[in-house]
Amino acid sequence: MKNILLTFLLLGSALQINAQSYAGNNFLDSLEKEMSKYSPKDTNYVKLLAVIGEQTPILTLQFWDSCAIIAQNGMQEASNSKKEKEVFEIIYGSCRGNCAYLVGAQGKTMEALNYHNENIQIQKRYGNKKALSNAYNNVGYVYSNQKNDSVALFYYEKALLLREEIKDTVGLAGSYNNIGAIYYNNKENKKALKYFHMGAKMFESLNNKVGLATTWGNIGMIHNLLGDKELAMDYNLKSLEINEKLGHKAGIADKLVDLGGFDFKANRLKQARAKGERALAIAQEMGYVKKIGRAASLLYKVSKKEKKWEEALTMRNLQTTMQDSLSSKQLVKSLAKQQAKFEYEKQKALDDAEHLKLLVLEEEKQKKQSVVIISAAIVLGLVVLFLLFVFNRLRVIKRQKGIIENSNLILEEKNKEITDSIIYAKRIQNAILPTEKLLKKHLKESFVLYKPKDIVAGDFYWLETNENKVLFAAADCTGHGVPGAMVSVVCNNGLNRSVREHGLTDPGKILDKTREIVVKEFGKSEEDVKDGMDIALCSIESMKLQYAGAHNPLWIIRNGEVLETKANKQPIGQFDYSEPYTTHSFDLEQGDSVYLFSDGYIDQFGGEKGKKFKTKAFKELLLSIQDKSMEVQNQIIDDTFETWKGALEQIDDVCVIGVRV
Repeated sequence: MKNILLTFLLLGSALQINAQSYAGNNFLDSLEKEMSKYSPKDTNYVKLLAVIGEQTPILTLQFWDSCAIIAQNGMQEASNSKKEKEVFEIIYGSCRGNCAYLVGAQGKTMEALNYHNENIQIQKRYGNKKALSNAYNNVGYVYSNQKNDSVALFYYEKALLLREEIKDTVGLAGSYNNIGAIYYNNKENKKALKYFHMGAKMFESLNNKVGLATTWGNIGMIHNLLGDKELAMDYNLKSLEINEKLGHKAGIADKLVDLGGFDFKANRLKQARAKGERALAIAQEMGYVKKIGRAASLLYKVSKKEKKWEEALTMRNLQTTMQDSLSSKQLVKSLAKQQAKFEYEKQKALDDAEHLKLLVLEEEKQKKQSVVIISAAIVLGLVVLFLLFVFNRLRVIKRQKGIIENSNLILEEKNKEITDSIIYAKRIQNAILPTEKLLKKHLKESFVLYKPKDIVAGDFYWLETNENKVLFAAADCTGHGVPGAMVSVVCNNGLNRSVREHGLTDPGKILDKTREIVVKEFGKSEEDVKDGMDIALCSIESMKLQYAGAHNPLWIIRNGEVLETKANKQPIGQFDYSEPYTTHSFDLEQGDSVYLFSDGYIDQFGGEKGKKFKTKAFKELLLSIQDKSMEVQNQIIDDTFETWKGALEQIDDVCVIGVRV
């Protein structure tokens, strides 16, 4: 099925230019003819380059990187108008989206997601909903390749909503097929069939015969899995009929192999062989490497069953050869060679024109020889004076450069020493944090999203057990970086002592004792230290939960509603009007989700207007993902934060804990 299902990976560049699909020498000839009309500084040049990339079956990362560089140069070209720079930036984003597809195919998932995020930010900035829906679709494709179907489905559905909004019928047809493929992967064949039928209906309304033929083939394979052999054959025959009418040889070869597979399973070896041999001939004629391999695989099985061992071996070797084929590299080399030839001839024409111009100038110079000699002498004298001045300045600059370089070396050494010390401090700080193994042992269905702003952090998460109680907390100490990390060590120690030495398990009393320890520690200083900690602290025993907090609240999500319990408005530290912390008790219900967090997530600036994320948006995000596992929730919350932040700097440490009971 993997070779049959059509995955509509829309690399869409939002280009407003029509182009035909090229192949072989025709493609190269058309490239030379079209691109010779424009300069790389012209938007039409990069549009055409991007369309060539879209229409060419052999895509390389180097090609799209080069396209991105040309677009980036156009963005920075001073003579271009604002509108032209916007066009260059939109195409730049699309090039990054295509880079994401290619590095994702190499298994570099994080690099692919970074490219996609860059494209998403650009398309959002210009309100380009069509390109944005394509980007969401492609992020879903990345997760689908990682077999993370739940997150893939989340992004496919985001793409679907946008396409419904802008009435992108072509995109909708692709979304239906992608969602159908997810359900197929999860063996939900009836749901898959439903979405494939929706896609087929859309393609039929668009009169998109190629898409319709492919989708009918998908439907046929689903019916085959459901045991309805006659209906499966019918859909595959309908698909073949359309491909035959269109002369779509790629589709003809695919359907012949699929139908030959049906014949093979029914022991109709003569019919299976005929279809396989025809498919192989078409594939070899067109140079379809993958389809040659599929046809060879079918003929190998037929020959093996007919006990034609020599032919079976030949087909097996052909199948293996196709897997290792270098044809794609040869085509890329051919394209590069043709483009290099074009650049050479273009430059040669410019050089010839320049040479003619020089001849005319030389003739004029001969007529005015005496004037030229005098002028040259004057100019030469001025040049000598100027060179003397420049030489003197260069000596001064060289001396200054040596001083600066020496200073830079000293600064670099000091900076490295400081950075190494901070990295070592991070190892120490990590040592006081609970391990993932410990978290999963006591809080089986949970996650921790921990994103320090700097190498070390003022935020930390904490876990202790006492008898049958599990105590856990999300804490935010004053500041971030090195100062925040130092405060966090003192506060973490206070929590540990409150439980281990004093045997406390009531959250309010733990916070009272921790405050006492922290104030006492900072009180040893001769200076007035007012640093401290905000915290949300919980204990769970069976289905009983207790909570106490300093500024940081507790959220329990139950039946689609956020139940918020506010904290005491006083920090863990020196405070003029301190009072005992309040312990709140709750009876939990099966399926409740508990969330503790610092303020770094909701205070992050980002989005189109550079505003804070805010509490309301965070609640809506958590409510929207309650049907997901805690592991998927963690990924979605992290992706949302990075997308919102975009190119802006992270302003604070982030710590979010989620627990489901």
